[in-house]
Amino acid sequence: MTGPETQLGATLRAWRDRLSPAAAGLPRGHARRAKGLRREELADLAGISVDYVVRLEQGRNRTPSPQVVAALARALRLTDAERDHLFRLAGLAPPVGGEISEHIPPGLRRMLNRLGDAAVAVFAADWYLIWWSRGWAALLGDPSSVPPALRNFARDTFPVDDTGPRLSQWPVTSLDADLLDAAVVSDLRQAAGRFPGDRRLAALIQQLNTGNRRFAELWAAGAVGAHREDHKIVHHPAVGPIAVDCDVMTDGDAQRKIVILTAAPDTEDEMKLRLAFLSGVVAPAGGPTER
Repeated sequence: MTGPETQLGATLRAWRDRLSPAAAGLPRGHARRAKGLRREELADLAGISVDYVVRLEQGRNRTPSPQVVAALARALRLTDAERDHLFRLAGLAPPVGGEISEHIPPGLRRMLNRLGDAAVAVFAADWYLIWWSRGWAALLGDPSSVPPALRNFARDTFPVDDTGPRLSQWPVTSLDADLLDAAVVSDLRQAAGRFPGDRRLAALIQQLNTGNRRFAELWAAGAVGAHREDHKIVHHPAVGPIAVDCDVMTDGDAQRKIVILTAAPDTEDEMKLRLAFLSGVVAPAGGPTER
Protein backbone atom coordinates (compact mmCIF):
# COMPACT_ATOMS: atom_id res chain seq x y z
CA MET A 1 0.00 0.00 0.00
CA THR A 2 1.30 3.46 -0.89
CA GLY A 3 2.30 5.51 2.15
CA PRO A 4 1.19 9.10 2.73
CA GLU A 5 4.72 10.40 2.29
CA THR A 6 4.98 8.82 -1.18
CA GLN A 7 1.62 10.28 -2.11
CA LEU A 8 2.82 13.66 -0.88
CA GLY A 9 5.94 13.51 -3.06
CA ALA A 10 4.09 12.32 -6.15
CA THR A 11 1.42 15.00 -5.72
CA LEU A 12 4.01 17.75 -5.31
CA ARG A 13 5.78 16.62 -8.48
CA ALA A 14 2.53 16.49 -10.43
CA TRP A 15 1.49 19.97 -9.32
CA ARG A 16 4.98 21.33 -10.01
CA ASP A 17 4.92 19.84 -13.51
CA ARG A 18 1.54 21.34 -14.38
CA LEU A 19 2.41 24.93 -13.35
CA SER A 20 4.08 26.95 -16.08
CA PRO A 21 6.67 29.62 -15.21
CA ALA A 22 4.37 32.27 -16.70
CA ALA A 23 1.47 31.17 -14.48
CA ALA A 24 3.79 31.35 -11.48
CA GLY A 25 4.88 34.88 -12.41
CA LEU A 26 8.34 33.88 -13.67
CA PRO A 27 9.94 34.90 -16.97
CA ARG A 28 9.66 32.34 -19.76
CA GLY A 29 13.40 32.21 -20.44
CA HIS A 30 14.95 29.89 -23.01
CA ALA A 31 14.12 26.31 -23.97
CA ARG A 32 13.28 24.17 -20.97
CA ARG A 33 13.42 20.46 -20.36
CA ALA A 34 10.96 20.60 -17.47
CA LYS A 35 7.26 20.77 -18.37
CA GLY A 36 6.47 23.05 -15.48
CA LEU A 37 8.49 24.59 -12.68
CA ARG A 38 11.99 23.42 -11.88
CA ARG A 39 12.63 22.34 -8.32
CA GLU A 40 14.83 25.33 -7.72
CA GLU A 41 12.07 27.64 -8.98
CA LEU A 42 9.53 26.10 -6.64
CA ALA A 43 12.02 26.31 -3.77
CA ASP A 44 12.62 30.00 -4.48
CA LEU A 45 8.89 30.78 -4.70
CA ALA A 46 8.18 28.91 -1.46
CA GLY A 47 11.20 30.28 0.40
CA ILE A 48 12.72 26.87 1.18
CA SER A 49 15.86 25.06 0.03
CA VAL A 50 16.08 23.00 -3.13
CA ASP A 51 17.34 20.07 -1.05
CA TYR A 52 14.20 20.25 1.06
CA VAL A 53 12.00 20.11 -2.06
CA VAL A 54 13.97 17.07 -3.27
CA ARG A 55 13.56 15.30 0.08
CA LEU A 56 9.82 15.99 0.10
CA GLU A 57 9.32 14.74 -3.44
CA GLN A 58 11.39 11.62 -2.79
CA GLY A 59 9.58 10.85 0.44
CA ARG A 60 12.67 11.30 2.59
CA ASN A 61 10.99 14.01 4.66
CA ARG A 62 7.67 12.97 6.12
CA THR A 63 6.86 15.84 8.48
CA PRO A 64 6.84 19.25 6.79
CA SER A 65 5.63 22.05 9.02
CA PRO A 66 2.30 23.82 8.43
CA GLN A 67 4.27 26.92 7.38
CA VAL A 68 6.14 24.97 4.70
CA VAL A 69 2.97 23.33 3.39
CA ALA A 70 1.20 26.69 3.24
CA ALA A 71 4.16 28.22 1.39
CA LEU A 72 4.17 25.37 -1.12
CA ALA A 73 0.43 25.74 -1.65
CA ARG A 74 0.85 29.46 -2.41
CA ALA A 75 3.81 28.84 -4.71
CA LEU A 76 1.95 26.13 -6.63
CA ARG A 77 -1.18 28.32 -6.97
CA LEU A 78 -3.36 25.64 -5.40
CA THR A 79 -7.10 25.96 -4.96
CA ASP A 80 -8.48 25.79 -1.43
CA ALA A 81 -9.47 22.15 -1.96
CA GLU A 82 -5.99 21.27 -3.26
CA ARG A 83 -4.34 23.13 -0.40
CA ASP A 84 -6.42 21.20 2.12
CA HIS A 85 -5.52 17.93 0.36
CA LEU A 86 -1.83 18.82 0.57
CA PHE A 87 -2.15 19.46 4.30
CA ARG A 88 -3.80 16.08 4.81
CA LEU A 89 -1.12 14.29 2.77
CA ALA A 90 1.43 15.88 5.10
CA GLY A 91 -0.48 14.56 8.12
CA LEU A 92 -1.69 18.02 9.10
CA ALA A 93 -5.12 19.51 9.71
CA PRO A 94 -6.14 21.93 6.95
CA PRO A 95 -6.33 25.58 7.98
CA VAL A 96 -9.77 26.72 9.04
CA GLY A 97 -11.60 29.31 7.01
CA GLY A 98 -12.15 32.88 8.05
CA GLU A 99 -15.30 34.80 7.20
CA ILE A 100 -18.07 33.66 4.92
CA SER A 101 -17.75 35.19 1.46
CA GLU A 102 -20.54 36.97 -0.38
CA HIS A 103 -18.43 37.36 -3.51
CA ILE A 104 -19.90 35.85 -6.68
CA PRO A 105 -17.10 34.96 -9.14
CA PRO A 106 -17.41 36.50 -12.64
CA GLY A 107 -17.90 33.11 -14.30
CA LEU A 108 -20.75 32.19 -11.98
CA ARG A 109 -22.34 35.60 -12.45
CA ARG A 110 -22.21 35.19 -16.25
CA MET A 111 -23.85 31.77 -15.95
CA LEU A 112 -26.60 33.17 -13.72
CA ASN A 113 -27.28 36.05 -16.10
CA ARG A 114 -27.72 33.58 -18.98
CA LEU A 115 -30.52 31.76 -17.20
CA GLY A 116 -32.99 34.43 -18.27
CA ASP A 117 -36.10 34.63 -16.12
CA ALA A 118 -35.53 31.32 -14.34
CA ALA A 119 -36.29 31.44 -10.61
CA VAL A 120 -32.75 31.35 -9.23
CA ALA A 121 -31.11 32.76 -6.11
CA VAL A 122 -27.67 32.59 -4.54
CA PHE A 123 -27.21 32.31 -0.78
CA ALA A 124 -24.02 32.62 1.25
CA ALA A 125 -22.85 29.69 3.39
CA ASP A 126 -24.99 30.95 6.29
CA TRP A 127 -28.12 31.17 4.11
CA TYR A 128 -28.09 34.95 3.69
CA LEU A 129 -29.52 35.89 0.30
CA ILE A 130 -26.88 37.62 -1.83
CA TRP A 131 -28.39 37.53 -5.37
CA TRP A 132 -31.70 36.73 -7.03
CA SER A 133 -33.05 36.70 -10.56
CA ARG A 134 -36.08 38.54 -11.95
CA GLY A 135 -37.84 35.19 -12.12
CA TRP A 136 -37.21 34.59 -8.41
CA ALA A 137 -38.74 37.98 -7.59
CA ALA A 138 -41.72 37.25 -9.84
CA LEU A 139 -42.37 33.87 -8.21
CA LEU A 140 -41.78 34.77 -4.56
CA GLY A 141 -41.96 38.57 -4.39
CA ASP A 142 -39.19 41.15 -4.45
CA PRO A 143 -36.66 40.45 -1.65
CA SER A 144 -35.35 44.02 -1.82
CA SER A 145 -38.26 45.06 0.40
CA VAL A 146 -36.71 42.99 3.22
CA PRO A 147 -33.88 44.65 5.18
CA PRO A 148 -30.55 43.03 4.17
CA ALA A 149 -29.86 41.83 7.72
CA LEU A 150 -33.08 39.81 7.65
CA ARG A 151 -32.67 38.18 4.23
CA ASN A 152 -31.86 34.77 5.64
CA PHE A 153 -33.55 31.49 4.72
CA ALA A 154 -32.58 29.76 7.98
CA ARG A 155 -34.18 32.62 9.90
CA ASP A 156 -37.33 32.22 7.80
CA THR A 157 -37.33 28.46 8.45
CA PHE A 158 -36.91 28.94 12.20
CA PRO A 159 -38.51 32.31 13.03
CA VAL A 160 -37.72 33.83 16.39
CA ASP A 161 -40.80 36.05 16.21
CA ASP A 162 -43.90 36.28 14.07
CA THR A 163 -43.64 39.88 13.02
CA GLY A 164 -40.49 40.14 10.92
CA PRO A 165 -40.58 40.22 7.11
CA ARG A 166 -39.90 37.02 5.16
CA LEU A 167 -37.96 36.43 1.95
CA SER A 168 -41.16 35.24 0.29
CA GLN A 169 -43.90 37.85 0.09
CA TRP A 170 -46.61 35.14 0.15
CA PRO A 171 -46.95 31.67 1.69
CA VAL A 172 -44.63 28.87 0.61
CA THR A 173 -45.04 25.42 2.13
CA SER A 174 -42.65 22.50 2.04
CA LEU A 175 -44.07 19.05 1.32
CA ASP A 176 -41.69 17.57 3.93
CA ALA A 177 -41.16 20.26 6.54
CA ASP A 178 -39.40 17.95 8.99
CA LEU A 179 -36.82 16.92 6.41
CA LEU A 180 -36.31 20.55 5.38
CA ASP A 181 -35.80 21.65 9.01
CA ALA A 182 -33.20 18.94 9.64
CA ALA A 183 -31.40 19.70 6.37
CA VAL A 184 -31.09 23.43 7.09
CA VAL A 185 -29.77 22.85 10.62
CA SER A 186 -27.23 20.24 9.51
CA ASP A 187 -26.14 22.56 6.70
CA LEU A 188 -25.59 25.41 9.18
CA ARG A 189 -23.56 23.09 11.40
CA GLN A 190 -21.38 22.22 8.41
CA ALA A 191 -20.87 25.94 7.73
CA ALA A 192 -19.94 26.48 11.38
CA GLY A 193 -17.19 23.87 11.02
CA ARG A 194 -15.95 25.43 7.79
CA PHE A 195 -16.09 29.04 9.06
CA PRO A 196 -15.54 28.85 12.84
CA GLY A 197 -14.43 32.49 13.01
CA ASP A 198 -17.41 34.04 11.23
CA ARG A 199 -19.19 36.33 13.68
CA ARG A 200 -22.37 36.74 11.64
CA LEU A 201 -22.84 32.96 11.46
CA ALA A 202 -22.14 32.58 15.19
CA ALA A 203 -24.67 35.32 16.00
CA LEU A 204 -27.30 33.70 13.78
CA ILE A 205 -26.86 30.29 15.40
CA GLN A 206 -27.03 31.80 18.88
CA GLN A 207 -30.18 33.74 17.99
CA LEU A 208 -31.92 30.68 16.56
CA ASN A 209 -30.77 28.46 19.42
CA THR A 210 -32.20 30.79 22.05
CA GLY A 211 -35.27 31.95 20.11
CA ASN A 212 -36.58 28.83 18.38
CA ARG A 213 -37.15 25.57 20.28
CA ARG A 214 -37.33 23.44 17.13
CA PHE A 215 -33.94 24.72 15.97
CA ALA A 216 -32.41 24.14 19.41
CA GLU A 217 -33.62 20.52 19.45
CA LEU A 218 -32.23 19.79 15.99
CA TRP A 219 -28.97 21.61 16.73
CA ALA A 220 -28.47 19.51 19.86
CA ALA A 221 -28.79 16.35 17.73
CA GLY A 222 -25.46 17.24 16.09
CA ALA A 223 -26.19 16.21 12.49
CA VAL A 224 -23.83 17.54 9.78
CA GLY A 225 -24.82 17.68 6.14
CA ALA A 226 -26.12 19.84 3.30
CA HIS A 227 -29.55 20.90 2.09
CA ARG A 228 -29.91 19.45 -1.42
CA GLU A 229 -33.55 19.44 -2.51
CA ASP A 230 -37.13 20.10 -1.50
CA HIS A 231 -40.61 20.15 -3.01
CA LYS A 232 -42.70 23.23 -2.32
CA ILE A 233 -46.07 24.81 -2.98
CA VAL A 234 -45.87 28.53 -3.79
CA HIS A 235 -49.23 30.22 -3.13
CA HIS A 236 -48.87 32.92 -5.76
CA PRO A 237 -51.40 35.77 -5.46
CA ALA A 238 -51.92 36.12 -9.21
CA VAL A 239 -51.98 32.53 -10.50
CA GLY A 240 -52.72 30.39 -7.43
CA PRO A 241 -50.74 27.50 -5.97
CA ILE A 242 -47.71 26.28 -7.95
CA ALA A 243 -45.90 23.04 -7.16
CA VAL A 244 -42.17 23.50 -7.69
CA ASP A 245 -39.04 21.44 -7.21
CA CYS A 246 -36.27 23.14 -5.26
CA ASP A 247 -32.73 22.03 -6.09
CA VAL A 248 -29.70 23.32 -4.20
CA MET A 249 -26.18 23.24 -5.63
CA THR A 250 -23.20 24.15 -3.45
CA ASP A 251 -20.50 26.19 -5.16
CA GLY A 252 -17.03 25.16 -4.00
CA ASP A 253 -15.25 25.80 -0.71
CA ALA A 254 -17.07 29.09 -0.17
CA GLN A 255 -20.22 26.97 0.23
CA ARG A 256 -22.38 29.40 -1.73
CA LYS A 257 -25.77 27.84 -2.43
CA ILE A 258 -27.37 28.18 -5.85
CA VAL A 259 -31.10 27.52 -5.45
CA ILE A 260 -33.24 26.83 -8.51
CA LEU A 261 -37.04 26.53 -8.48
CA THR A 262 -38.63 24.69 -11.41
CA ALA A 263 -41.94 23.03 -12.24
CA ALA A 264 -42.36 19.62 -13.85
CA PRO A 265 -42.45 19.99 -17.66
CA ASP A 266 -45.73 19.88 -19.56
CA THR A 267 -47.83 20.34 -16.45
CA GLU A 268 -50.33 22.91 -15.21
CA ASP A 269 -47.70 23.98 -12.67
CA GLU A 270 -45.25 24.80 -15.45
CA MET A 271 -47.90 26.92 -17.16
CA LYS A 272 -48.64 28.70 -13.87
CA LEU A 273 -44.94 29.32 -13.34
CA ARG A 274 -44.71 31.00 -16.74
CA LEU A 275 -47.79 33.07 -15.96
CA ALA A 276 -46.22 34.13 -12.66
CA PHE A 277 -43.20 35.40 -14.59
CA LEU A 278 -45.56 37.45 -16.77
CA SER A 279 -47.87 38.58 -13.96
CA GLY A 280 -46.23 41.96 -13.53
CA VAL A 281 -44.93 41.18 -10.04
CA VAL A 282 -41.39 41.46 -11.35
CA ALA A 283 -38.45 43.40 -9.95
CA PRO A 284 -34.88 43.77 -11.18
CA ALA A 285 -32.41 41.09 -10.16
CA GLY A 286 -30.76 41.82 -6.85
CA GLY A 287 -27.07 41.94 -6.06
CA PRO A 288 -24.81 41.19 -3.12
CA THR A 289 -25.10 43.29 0.01
CA GLU A 290 -22.15 44.68 1.93
CA ARG A 291 -21.36 43.02 5.24
